[in-house]
Amino acid sequence: MKTETKWRFIPPMEASGKLQMSIDRWLFEKHEQGISQPILRFYTWSKPTISLGYLQKKYPSHWDNLIWKKEPLDLVIRPTGGRAVLHQGDLTYMIVMPLDHRKTLAIYQDICTFLIQGWQTLGIALEYGTAKRGYINNSSCFNTATVADLITADGSKLIGSAQRRGKGSILQHGSLVLSTDKQLFETVFNQVAPWNLSLKERLSKNHSQENIIEVLTEAAKQHFKIELITEPLSEEEWQEIQK
Repeated sequence: MKTETKWRFIPPMEASGKLQMSIDRWLFEKHEQGISQPILRFYTWSKPTISLGYLQKKYPSHWDNLIWKKEPLDLVIRPTGGRAVLHQGDLTYMIVMPLDHRKTLAIYQDICTFLIQGWQTLGIALEYGTAKRGYINNSSCFNTATVADLITADGSKLIGSAQRRGKGSILQHGSLVLSTDKQLFETVFNQVAPWNLSLKERLSKNHSQENIIEVLTEAAKQHFKIELITEPLSEEEWQEIQK
């Protein structure tokens, strides 16, 4: 995976969950077809949204009618697996890259290494979770921390990731809890929020989201040994995605 020297960096954008998932799915498909280079991007959600893993068949019925600050929450299906994630006050990362012979967990941890290194630069130490297969019985991704997730020393799960494997490509994306509202989380999942402080609250300095993305981007460049070429989505690409 580290033989690629140039990756595409799509500048951060805010959009609906439906559009963001369409973008991720389309970029993955293009890489599968061999007409796209590896990609890194970061993005946010324009309104509170619950994303479901593509194999998550059941969810609480009240999720169809959730209201927060007089606005209904959106509900979307991710192109990746895993359990439900609340997207509000978080930052999402996304990587599409070639798939090799390694097992799923090894690829998870290789990709997550750049997140560990980036947050270490920001002064926050993260490590892998320890939950076993029983996590599948929990509707919330963030109330269990598997060996593919990142937690702090006090056990707070602050980064959850999910994958989609193709024939020759891997899509991995994940949610970084920067300032997610605990009350909203607990309303959605009827469970105590699994973090004492968010990543943003743990920062020793008042880092902006732009600064966080810059640090994580530099960590990705160093870890994957790549050159990132900034290239926004073209008008033609937007038209294909929005079909």
